[in-house]
Amino acid sequence: MAVIHQTVLKPTKLELLTSWLPTRPWYRGGTGEPRLTKAGGFRLDDPEGEVGIEFMVVTDASGDRPASYLVPLTYRGARLDGADHALVGTMDHGVLGPRWAYDGCHDPVLVAQLLALIEGRAQAQDQNTSDTPDREVTRSYAGDGATPAGLTALAADDHEGTDMPLAHGRTLRLNRVLRPAPDSGPVLPEGAAGHVGGVWSLPDGTRARGLFAVLRDSGAR
Repeated sequence: MAVIHQTVLKPTKLELLTSWLPTRPWYRGGTGEPRLTKAGGFRLDDPEGEVGIEFMVVTDASGDRPASYLVPLTYRGARLDGADHALVGTMDHGVLGPRWAYDGCHDPVLVAQLLALIEGRAQAQDQNTSDTPDREVTRSYAGDGATPAGLTALAADDHEGTDMPLAHGRTLRLNRVLRPAPDSGPVLPEGAAGHVGGVWSLPDGTRARGLFAVLRDSGAR
């Protein structure tokens, strides 16, 4: 299990995201600097114990109305070859030293573990506490066998999320702009082979639940 260190990060994750989020096509904020708060998320374990994997939800209050975003991040002790385009920034970790933070949609370790979560081979972990499963994260899988984890092309952003193309015509779709699901629960799009859902805090203090990621077969929308 990943160990959560209670230490200081310079700059902080929110400080890194304040600079990075406005460069994304799915960002909905105003013209000024984002005003970010941490609203939720979870972690996954790297089986090799080398890469930190975090799915962070942040809420930005700088626009006409608050917007919540899902930001998957990986933390590495060295640069990831060929992924300079996905670098969010670097931090100094009080225990681990220099850390490179990447947009996890471009990191093969995160993609593999997200698929493992969808398929029931991995357990979501609490965002802030070591060795503690996050029971609020939901997942489903309707497929037969494991999906190969390697990306067949670069992950592509649009105005709502990120598509991660996989082998055998499948795509992992990450919802970047989060929207609360109906009271009956998240509705999966037609053709979905699996999903991950989670919860986050709204500015008024209530809790929302929605779709974080969907595994789609070729041709499904």
